[in-house]
Formats: sequence, structure tokens, C-alpha cells
Amino acid sequence: MGLALPFLLAYLLDLLLGDPPGWPHPVRLLGSIIQYWESVLYRARVGAGALFWLAVMGTTGVLILGVLGVAALLPPWGGMAVLTYFLYTGLATRSLHQESLRVEAALVKGDLDGARASLSMIVGRETSHLSLEDMRRAVIETIAENLADGVVAPMFFTLMLGLPGLFFYKAANTMDSMVGYKNYWYAQFGKVTARADDVLNFIPARLTALLMISTAAALGLNWRGAWQTLRRDRRKAASPNAGCPEAAMAGALGVRLGGPSTYFGRLVDKPFIGEARQPLDQERYRQAIRLLYGASLAMAALTLAGLLASRAGVWGLLSLVR
Repeated sequence: MGLALPFLLAYLLDLLLGDPPGWPHPVRLLGSIIQYWESVLYRARVGAGALFWLAVMGTTGVLILGVLGVAALLPPWGGMAVLTYFLYTGLATRSLHQESLRVEAALVKGDLDGARASLSMIVGRETSHLSLEDMRRAVIETIAENLADGVVAPMFFTLMLGLPGLFFYKAANTMDSMVGYKNYWYAQFGKVTARADDVLNFIPARLTALLMISTAAALGLNWRGAWQTLRRDRRKAASPNAGCPEAAMAGALGVRLGGPSTYFGRLVDKPFIGEARQPLDQERYRQAIRLLYGASLAMAALTLAGLLASRAGVWGLLSLVR
């Protein structure tokens, strides 16, 4: 079965529906699997973390092979429906917009406490002390980072490795969000998880930055500033990847991102990315959302074109290897 039509339907469903609360969601199942293997294998050692990573990825592989087996046994329309649903649950353009909009809507109403509560659901930093400007900066940073790992990277791995690639990536990325911290509890156990996520996101992060620059040009935003800021500031972030989309976003909007933030009670003196040429106001948020959808559409078009041209099956371009 070809993957192009299921991918197109999945992408349209994501734009239309987002992530309705209460719907069954494979990524939530991945979270439960990760919690289980952590409870079984946790030791404050790198080796235990490596075994944990392999256990989660192995379990994910078994589940995905099961899904593909069920899809193969169904009539063609049924198999397509299964593939479409699982692809849809791996994409996050609309949900990223919705989650950020909750914060922005509270900020517009002047409900700073409500904005802090909503922001705490989508960022790792402490939000209780943040000002309005700090919160909008955090929202725009989150849009940039999650455009890379919640939108572009899933489509990239769908093209390369099909449905299995998408969910292997989602498992690795979810592990990083749960245990990839540099605190006392996870510094050793989460090291392999964090490094694996860095490797997997190396190409998607840079691709995201280039897509944002192209989208900025199409939208009449400052694409030259995005390119210059990317070249100058991409290495300022602690992550080897997060600085790329953040720098492109900062340059395109003419704002300054990054800066000191508090994590787990500890102030982290992060460098600033970009220059504060424009205020961090509601218009900058709207521009960030336009960049989100523009870059998402561009990546979806590239993915669909690749799947159509190659006539790739459920394993993506890997299906063509004989």
C-alpha cells in the first residue's frame, strides 16, 4: 500500500482536528511504556539508561509491527484508515497552535496567572515569576522548537522510514522530554536518551530553520534577518539543535529570544538569541503562527512529493531498498 494518500489525509486531519482531548492517542501510550520501563530499569548509571532506551524502542517496534500486520489483514480501505489514523496522531501543527493560543489568549485578557498556568503545560522552565514579555518570549521559543520536533521531524522520518520511522522518532523524542534532563535524578540515566534525540534531530532542526527562512520570504517577513541570525546565533543554545529554529524565528520576527530561565529551582544563564528590534507583542505572536503554518505546509508538500514520486510504501523510502 502506498503511503502518499494516507499521509495527505493525516495531514489534513491534523489541520482540521488537532488533538481532541479524550481521543485514544498512541503517543500517550508511548508515555505509559516509558514510565513502565523507567520504573523497572532505573539506576543512576549510563548503562541502565542505554538499556532503558533499547527497551522502549524495542517495545515500540513490536507495537508498530503489530499495527502494520493488522492493516495488512484488513480490506484496502480499512488498511488505509489505520495508516491514516496513526500518521495523524504523529503530527502536531494544529495542536501546537492551540496550546500556544491558550497562553496568548490569557495574555491578551490580562490574566497573567492563567497565562502562567497554561504556559507551564508546554515548557520546562518555571513560570510563576514570569512577566508578560517573558511569557510571550517563552511561547515564541516553544513554537520554534516544537515546529522542529513536533512538525518537521515527524514528517521527515515518515518520508525516510514510513510509519515505523515516525513512531520510532516519537518514542525517542518523548523519552527525551521525560528523562533527558541534566538534574540529579536523570543526569546519568537520561544521557543516552538525550544524545540519541540530539542525533535524530540534527537534520530536522536545520531543515526547519531553512523552511522558516523560505516562509518568511514568502510572507514578507525579515528573511535576511532570519538567515543572518541563524548563522550568528545558532550555536548559542545549550542544545546542538534548538538554536537553529530559535535563531531563524528570532531573526524573522526581529525579536530577542533565550536569556536566563529557571529550571527545577536553578537559574540557568542562557545567552540571548537575536536582537530586540521589535516588541514582543501580539503581532509578533501572530507572525510566529504564520511561520508555523507556512513551514508546516512547505514540509508537508515536500514529504508528499517525495512519497508520490517514489511510490513509497508503509516503510517510506526504505521500502525502495532491495
